Amino acid sequence: MAEPTEHAESPAQPQHAARDEYPAYPVGLRLAGRRVVVLGGGQVAQRRLPALVAAGADVTLISPSATPSVEAMAEAGQITWTRRRYQEGDIAGAWYALVSTSDPAANETASAEAERTKTWCVRSDDAEAATAWTPATGRSEGVTVAVLTGRDPRRSAAVRDAIVEGLRDGSLAAPHSRDRTPFVALVGGGPGDPDLITVRGRRLLAEADVVIADRLGPRDLLDELPPHVEVIDAAKIPYGRFMAQEAINNALVEHAKAGRSVVRLKGGDPFVFGRGMEEAQALAQAGIACTVVPGISSSISVPAAAGIPVTHRGVAHEFTVVSGHVAPDDPRSLVDWKSLAKLTGTLVILMGVDKIGAIAETLIAHGKAPETPLALVQEGTTAAQRRVDATLATVAETVRAQDVRPPAVIVIGDVVTEGPHTRPAVTELR
Repeated sequence: MAEPTEHAESPAQPQHAARDEYPAYPVGLRLAGRRVVVLGGGQVAQRRLPALVAAGADVTLISPSATPSVEAMAEAGQITWTRRRYQEGDIAGAWYALVSTSDPAANETASAEAERTKTWCVRSDDAEAATAWTPATGRSEGVTVAVLTGRDPRRSAAVRDAIVEGLRDGSLAAPHSRDRTPFVALVGGGPGDPDLITVRGRRLLAEADVVIADRLGPRDLLDELPPHVEVIDAAKIPYGRFMAQEAINNALVEHAKAGRSVVRLKGGDPFVFGRGMEEAQALAQAGIACTVVPGISSSISVPAAAGIPVTHRGVAHEFTVVSGHVAPDDPRSLVDWKSLAKLTGTLVILMGVDKIGAIAETLIAHGKAPETPLALVQEGTTAAQRRVDATLATVAETVRAQDVRPPAVIVIGDVVTEGPHTRPAVTELR
């Protein structure tokens, strides 16, 4: 059954041929508390009723039967269901009518009644005979998108989807110009591929006045920002007498107090070795609220991009993520390497490339088998991704020989040898 789209009839042009000469007049109906009549309880009604209920309309459904979903809406009290066929006079007092029964004669009679009572009427069986068309509609963050393309509902839906997706992922910038409330957001940018930032993170990035970016964040996204956005490289903030993190905290607070919308764009997830909590605490101490947007952690996404599952049935039932930025014998280390050596699951090490030799020696000394497979994935999920395979016994020499450099995720365990095919010692993502 063809689905109509929203069309407004000109009273001075009642004939179908004349109507075709004029474009539809788009309008948003405010139906809250107003009577709406829906004839027919089939699939058309099932699709249209939720939006009418959400608009606050006083909906009366007239139909001898209904789909289970429509029946559930009636049982929940969201609509009033009159269980019979259409009768003359049913549309009286309605502001809007949706005619979608399987009886062409009933549809024609109801449409004629709507014409006499000056009730805007959608017909699912004959769009040309209708006085209104239903647009392809979508919503995102308080914005309603309604698209009309005449008699091509598929094109309407495609245009609608493209606009809504753009609004949601931030690729279609539509900043607020009235009653805009500044915000501060700690956004996890994911492992590096700009497509792997969350939809919410990308949208907030598009609405920012200031972006304080990490070196390991998705740098390609910065090129998409409007010219007025101030982009601050966190690695180049003048530290003076401050520690680097303290300087970043101060920059967040200062820009927020100046009334700007600030995004702190971080690699991976803000709370996985990202010092995101330190920044949230600094903002809280300054009386500034912030939104935390989780990101895809490199600890699981980078191995996956290199074809390594951190867990696998019959191989690993757990995985452990640790920081390797300090050596095992460093008094600042909080990692229990002795206990880790006894685990049978997967060990994922972040920020450990320059310490991997010492880490491997420590794990072997505490009982880990020297032949335990290991993989280093450099620049994971980016065009420069490279995987280097080794074992605990050979990793130190392999890193030197292959010139492996940060950032790289290190995966230790039998899952390294799992995969759809045998891999060479070094693979690169092109």
